[in-house]
Parts: sequence; C-alpha cells; structure tokens
Amino acid sequence: MKMVFRWFGENNDTVTFQQMKHIPGVEGIAWALHDELPGAEWPMEKILEIKEQAEQAGLHIHVVESVNIHEDIKLGLPSRDKYIENYKRTIAKLAQAGVKVICYNFMPIFDWLRTDLYKEASDGSTALFYEKSKVNGLDPFELVKQINQNSDFTMPGWEPERLQHLTALFEAYKDVTVEDLWDNAKYFLDEIIPFAAEHDVQMAIHPDDPPWPIFGLPRIITSQDHIRKYLQLHDSPYNGLTLCSGSLGANPDNDIIGMIHEFADRIPFTHIRNVRVFDNGDFIETSHRTQDGTVDIKGIVQAFHENDFEGYCRPDHGRHIWDEQCRPGYGLYDRALGIMYLWGLWDAYRQVTTIEGKKVQQ
Repeated sequence: MKMVFRWFGENNDTVTFQQMKHIPGVEGIAWALHDELPGAEWPMEKILEIKEQAEQAGLHIHVVESVNIHEDIKLGLPSRDKYIENYKRTIAKLAQAGVKVICYNFMPIFDWLRTDLYKEASDGSTALFYEKSKVNGLDPFELVKQINQNSDFTMPGWEPERLQHLTALFEAYKDVTVEDLWDNAKYFLDEIIPFAAEHDVQMAIHPDDPPWPIFGLPRIITSQDHIRKYLQLHDSPYNGLTLCSGSLGANPDNDIIGMIHEFADRIPFTHIRNVRVFDNGDFIETSHRTQDGTVDIKGIVQAFHENDFEGYCRPDHGRHIWDEQCRPGYGLYDRALGIMYLWGLWDAYRQVTTIEGKKVQQ
C-alpha cells in the first residue's frame, strides 16, 4: 500500500508539502490542475511545475485526482469527440510526467453533495454532513432561482463556475435516462481506455457521492452490481476503480469488503474514510476509527491486505479539529490521524510468525 495525500494547490490548500512529509509513510500527492475547466487540455508547463514542486519536497505525482469529464461527454452530444481528444492529449502529457493513475467520476452536473460543511459533533469537532430530507425536498429549478437571486448563495460540493450554468445543465439532463448515461460512459471508455493503456496510465472511476440519484439526475456508480457492470463495459486492467469507502458506505447495503475481494485486481487507488449513517438516511463523516462510524474500516484494511494491495491509498475527508482553519473536509490534523490509524491496522495485519515452517497471521 502506497500512501498519498490530497492537495489542491498552493492557492487553495492550507496543508504544505513539508507538513505532508511529517506524516509517516506519505510518499506522494493526489493532485490536479484545479484552475483548468472540465474539457480543457492541460498545459504541459503547469504539469511540470507541480512535478518539480513535489519532487523538491521528496514527493511523487503518480496520482491525479481528478481530470474532470466535460458534461457534453456525459450527455452524449456531438461535441463530445472534441473534449475526448483533449482528454487523450492530457493523458499523454500526464504519462510523460510520470503519472500512473487518473481518478475521475461520471456524475452529472456536480461531484459530491453535502447540506452542512461544519456540522458539530458531541465532542465539539465539526464535519461534513448530509441531511437526506433537506435534499429530497429541494426542487432543482427552485434552487437555481435562489442562486440567481442571491449572488452569495453556495451549495456544499458545487464549484462556483458550475453554479453559473445550472439552469442550462438541468434542462440538458431533463430527458437523459440511466440507460443513456451508461451508453455515454461506454462511448467514453471505448475511446479512452485503449489510449490510456498505450500510455500505461490506469483510469480509476470514483463512486457517486452519495451513491443514489439526486434531483432526478441519473447516477450509475452506486453499488457492487453497477461497479461490476462499469468495469465490464471495457474489460481491461486499465479500466479500474477508485474504491471510496466513505462514498459507498453512505448506503449501509453496500458490501465494501466484498467489493475489495471481487475487484482487487482492478483497484489502483482507494480512499479510506468512515461515516456514521443514521436510521433516517442522514450521515456525518467521522474519524477514521472503525467504532466511530458505521463502516468497517478494520475489515476494509484487512481485505486489502489479504489481496496484497500495492496500489495507492489516501485518507479521505477528515473532521475539523483543534481549531484548524482549512478547506472543508481537507485539514491536516484529522487526516494525519487517519493515516496513522490505517498504518496501525496495516502493520498489525502484516505481523506474522513462523510455526513449524509456516507463516501464520497473528
């Protein structure tokens, strides 16, 4: 298991490379050019600038998170071919710079969604929170009206540039079915995966967060069956999965440990984090410790160990603790604690003893 740390760039992140290096076992960053819009070809000079900065700090740039997919590709519009070509050129440049894995998602309009970025827990820490009834009661077009009437309005998890185009985007997706999205995903994969294989870059789809439809928009990476179907759309080791325990864990019906055992050879990258799911469907993100949430983090790390996982791993969203002022979910302290918890589990599972010439797991 190779540990990396998410980084949003010098102007968008409070965590420095030096601080990352203080965390035992962190060897690289999971990064992106966050100022490049979806569909744009990434400039080589910007890629090499990040590479130089990271390597000077003793960190690698093997994992990119994410190269976002333009909405025209998800919608299946004729213009998608132009954006797919840009995507290919970006892959080629990233491969030249030494990138091994590209994490991405296929969620329409927005990536993740929460209703509160700073929900207070009983211990006084705060964390990202999802209130299911609040989302279920929102009409997307009424939401757009609120946004247009209030320039300060924000939605947790929605990039400002996307808020400007919400009306047109929701209109565009009005008649798009789940089957349409599957067809458009296959078109993308059939174009991208052979190209990625030529450049020895593994593509790793991230599950939908949360893993169910929202605002009537189709979502397709929500369960073990859906992941299996997606990986079979283009059956190649370069069509892989970013196994995110927090995204998938928001639905307690998801058997994440079973997914690891089934898809082990198709998981080049994993996000490990915990959530506590309530009976009404709400959930809050917790510490990484197993008993603090409803996701079996111990079992997840054990499953990766049993499958000799050699891919990249990062702690995912952390709580806001010790008065840290940071990007919501992406502070230093709780994610550093999470890494040490993951390493503790990993090292415990690595302990073996020899009994009568046989290695036995302790």
